[in-house]
Amino acid sequence: MRVDILTCQPELLASPLGHSIVKRAQEKGLVEVHLHQLRDRAINKHGQIDDYVFGGGAGMVLRVEPIAAWLDELRAQRPYEAIIYLTPDGEVLRQPLANRLSLLGNIILLCGHYKGVDQRIRDEYVTHEISLGDYVLSGGELAAAVLVDAVVRLLPGVLGNEESALSDSFQDDLLAPPVYTRPAEWRGRAVPEILLSGNTPRIEEWRHEQALARTQVRRPDLLQ
Repeated sequence: MRVDILTCQPELLASPLGHSIVKRAQEKGLVEVHLHQLRDRAINKHGQIDDYVFGGGAGMVLRVEPIAAWLDELRAQRPYEAIIYLTPDGEVLRQPLANRLSLLGNIILLCGHYKGVDQRIRDEYVTHEISLGDYVLSGGELAAAVLVDAVVRLLPGVLGNEESALSDSFQDDLLAPPVYTRPAEWRGRAVPEILLSGNTPRIEEWRHEQALARTQVRRPDLLQ
């Protein structure tokens, strides 16, 4: 998979995408992540990439020219299955969406900033609009980092044990059950005996029961 990210603040992405699972995936050659500075295609020598809102109002809007220049250049080099704009009014990122995106080969992430991007970019280029939730961030960079992490960890060969991703919360519309490790007893709190029994079918049954109970209490909406 190749991920190209258009941003005016690439330094916000360098650290989260340069460590842990995403770093290892890049080192294994399973994913390429390329950051592109929007100011490299600025409209003037002052590095301008934004302008005032037509019709008045507070805030600035990212202009079409720098974004279009990057998108045209990248699309001339290779085909992209998705051009994704990170925006609060997009589709909320959920596990099934991350699963679908993990099957793609080349994607572009566009990080908004200020009041967002000119609507004409969304109309002309964007194929997916994705939100992390019903709140507003200062820009799309942190959302892009979250999306990349959620997708990359699903790629074959990224995790040491691929079954780990399959047992995550939301993969079967349930929250994950509680998990335990050594020591078997800590401050009077013991690990459930079933987990020490070695009875794999019964353990899986217990885990499903716990996942269902946890989902009913914490996220009953998932069961609807």
